[in-house]
Amino acid sequence: MSDKREIIRVENLRRYFTVGGEEVHALRGVSFSIREGEFVTIMGTSGSGKSTLLNLLGCLDTPTKGEYILDGVSVQSMSKNDRAVTRNRKIGFVFQNYNLLPKTTAVENVELPLLYNSSVSSKERRSRAISALEAVGLKERLYHKSNQMSGGQQQRVAIARALVNDPVIILADEATGNLDTRTSFSILMLFQELHARGRTIIFVTHNPELAAYSSRNIVLRDGKVLSDVNNPSMASAKEAFEALPKDND
Repeated sequence: MSDKREIIRVENLRRYFTVGGEEVHALRGVSFSIREGEFVTIMGTSGSGKSTLLNLLGCLDTPTKGEYILDGVSVQSMSKNDRAVTRNRKIGFVFQNYNLLPKTTAVENVELPLLYNSSVSSKERRSRAISALEAVGLKERLYHKSNQMSGGQQQRVAIARALVNDPVIILADEATGNLDTRTSFSILMLFQELHARGRTIIFVTHNPELAAYSSRNIVLRDGKVLSDVNNPSMASAKEAFEALPKDND
């Protein structure tokens, strides 16, 4: 992996909050780097600091101390506006609750991040949105609204929306958290396919079973990195999906 370009580097990241007059140390000196093409799960129980870390990695918040370099640029040195542009262009977000606009078609939802990019024409916006939806297997659902789709289909729309700007990293927050087992594995299959195509993915989850399906697993506890382990033999989500009992109803 070492010849691949470094996408993320965090050094001694600390984040403190004041809650009810007391200082809470959510992150206490977290350091790691992630290279292009890695599929990293970040795990930890509630209170481990993973949500705080996710907000920092997603440029939704800035650290109290420490350094965050994203794609070669220091995030702390950016203005608020630059951070917003970076979020839009360099990071594809996938959330547990999909965060889709309810009365809007799949293709319109996927076009959203491109609306903030004035260099993309409306024609190109539409064609990129359609390509992204085709890439996640939703060719037949382009003009369906969110409320006409299953949870798994909605999450695929969210993943297509994350891909449409061709970001340097996909940041997924409990992306299978609201889905049943079968649908979860179908979404994991999609993440593994994207990884196989060279995408860099960070998957934040509290579910330890998911570590087997990524190329590397970072575990947080009490705001520190407890372990950071490469996984040379990634389990196949496709095989796990095919081994599940089929629903008869």
